[in-house]
Amino acid sequence: METNRKIDGWPEIIKEELSYINEQALFANGFDDALLGIDMLDYIAVYDADKCLDILMQTSDMTREEAEEYFEFNTLGAYMGEYTPRFVKVYNRL
Repeated sequence: METNRKIDGWPEIIKEELSYINEQALFANGFDDALLGIDMLDYIAVYDADKCLDILMQTSDMTREEAEEYFEFNTLGAYMGEYTPRFVKVYNRL
């Protein structure tokens, strides 16, 4: 099975599958395009942190520096329990 291909509607597919596996899993509002997949150990949503920054800059008047500060305080710093989404730095992009 090929796992490294982009599928149309993939954020919805990931959300639906994760919600089925873990109905308490949380998602980061506004960052659907940065959703990478599911952490299969903790069954939580996993997002591309750099893509989240890109989204913030595209949807607001923020510079990269402002987006990083906002993201660190309001997203990375927003622990909402054991099902809080995880944000990762991706180095190998296809």
